[in-house]
Amino acid sequence: MPNDGLPIPVIIDCDTGVDDALALLFAVRHPGLDLRAVTCVAGNTDVDGVVLNTLTVLEQAGAPEIPVARGADRPLIEFSRSARHVHGEDGMGDLGLPAPRRRPADVDAVTLLRREILASPRPVTLIPMAPLTNIALLLRTHPEVTRNIERIVFMGGAVACGNATPVAEFNVWHDPEAAAILLTAGVPITMYGLDVFQRVVVPGADVRRLRENPEPGTRLAGELLAHRPSAPDITTDPEAGGIGDAGAVCAVVDPGGITTRLLPVEVSLAPGPTRGQTLVDRRPRPGESELHTGPREQALVDVALDVDVERFTKLYLTTVERA
Repeated sequence: MPNDGLPIPVIIDCDTGVDDALALLFAVRHPGLDLRAVTCVAGNTDVDGVVLNTLTVLEQAGAPEIPVARGADRPLIEFSRSARHVHGEDGMGDLGLPAPRRRPADVDAVTLLRREILASPRPVTLIPMAPLTNIALLLRTHPEVTRNIERIVFMGGAVACGNATPVAEFNVWHDPEAAAILLTAGVPITMYGLDVFQRVVVPGADVRRLRENPEPGTRLAGELLAHRPSAPDITTDPEAGGIGDAGAVCAVVDPGGITTRLLPVEVSLAPGPTRGQTLVDRRPRPGESELHTGPREQALVDVALDVDVERFTKLYLTTVERA
């Protein structure tokens, strides 16, 4: 990541979603980030709901006018499958927030992504936190954008267990072909997967403090955290809330907060119980398959294997409480 003291130009691709909203609140308030655009894709809820939720969060946060564009309403091949059972009927905790006055951009997500990436005076960091359909369409339609992409830090995948299936994480499972395309982007990639995603938890006392804050954006962070319980077996604090996708944005600001290894990663695309699994090869030496049939060509990805929970929790809280 650049370390020249200037804000990092970033573009977020999301399916807002409770934890996507938490990530947006962080991104617009951290002085080290220059949020240039937000693109929306179907995932946690339908794409029109994602656009509405994104505009709502930006307005509640008092963000400057940031272009927001509607993207793909379904995966490349499969039908769309929402996560309303996790995020509420409106996709954002059913908090009953007022409709935003802001309106989306008059271009589609892929057009906005291309425009903002190529127009940026400094290479952009892409932060996809959703099914990767928009990013795959961008890379296939406008491969020239990679010359001005510094890194892609995506929330998705898992080394160990999945959440959509026993082995597959939701964002990758929702559109495995798109995730496979992402891995061939030809730019540095960081995978912020479930192995670290589920660990960064805000204690209940801090959640209560945020909910009592009179400033709308800070209070919204508290309400969202209250809707998003921490992962099982991580904490005994019933009022704690996981920051989820926001951890990927924290990793852009503070990459030293995660421990990564450069490892070969591929996505299982075959039908059946492993579809959508991210196969992360942690073997110290080639196996029998490679010895008999030759090496496989796999993308090398910086895979997050550990996270400094206290460091990221403090970073998140100090940022969202910055009015």
